[in-house]
Amino acid sequence: MARADGEPADIAANRERQRELYGSPLGDRVRTLTGALGITQARLARALGVSPAMLSQLVSARRVKIGDPAVLARLLMLDQRCQGLRTPPEPRAVEVLLADVARVRWHWTAPRVGERRRRRAAADGAAIDALRGIAEPARLAAAAAALGPAFPELADALRQAAGRPRV
Repeated sequence: MARADGEPADIAANRERQRELYGSPLGDRVRTLTGALGITQARLARALGVSPAMLSQLVSARRVKIGDPAVLARLLMLDQRCQGLRTPPEPRAVEVLLADVARVRWHWTAPRVGERRRRRAAADGAAIDALRGIAEPARLAAAAAALGPAFPELADALRQAAGRPRV
């Protein structure tokens, strides 16, 4: 079924889904990039690491999602680097930019256990410093005593901020 403007309903739904996923339809993003860089859609596809046919399907909203996280990472990187361009850069600068983007590799890695502990310790330290900045040690200790039975982890943080070790 077509909408009043003649666009098929499934294409309109796909554009809306792209808006939800990426902030705007991919066709809008691609047209902005190709215009800002003065390149063709096929040249953009090569830099992103996707076939021109696939990019065309995404632009026309016949497909909704970018299936490869590395392609999405490259698109986001290029979009970020092109923010605020008023006129296309020199052709050599465009080629250097596209070559940089084409080299981007995306790897999904979870932080190692030691890294998680380090991040947690840093966050805990920042929280304790913040608590020390808003209340005197005696008030922090009183709050720890009041919260202790119901919220032992919060009471522990308050005790540490008050300068008292865990009891």
